[in-house]
Amino acid sequence: MSASVRFVAGLLVIGAGAAPVSFAVMRWQAKAEAQTTAEQLTRGGVERGKLVIGAYGCGSCHVIPGIIAANGQVGPSLKSVAVRVQIAGKLTNSPEAMTHWLRSPQTVLPGNGMPNQGLNEQEARDAAAYLYTLK
Repeated sequence: MSASVRFVAGLLVIGAGAAPVSFAVMRWQAKAEAQTTAEQLTRGGVERGKLVIGAYGCGSCHVIPGIIAANGQVGPSLKSVAVRVQIAGKLTNSPEAMTHWLRSPQTVLPGNGMPNQGLNEQEARDAAAYLYTLK
């Protein structure tokens, strides 16, 4: 095998190894950007939001990507909730509306299946921040 063929083969091996790393970096950057945007929109914290969602048991009723054991079938899946047009079929999907919905869903839509959980303002902002990463 000539030196030039070995050189090209070596470049191909290096390129094949670099592709997965490059893909992983791009995914990490997209996730970091989504987190920063969600936190700016809601004035909440994404990581705290995951804890709030877990502590209040939201996954017992909803499928929530990224939350352990959040596979409930009572309420709608929250996959892609960040890009939906409406919340509960009634509110325009905005950070303010999401926070209001999370704090007091029964005042927004009396009799709906989501109970008032008693979230304070910051907990609702944190939960909303996490939900706004689900695109």
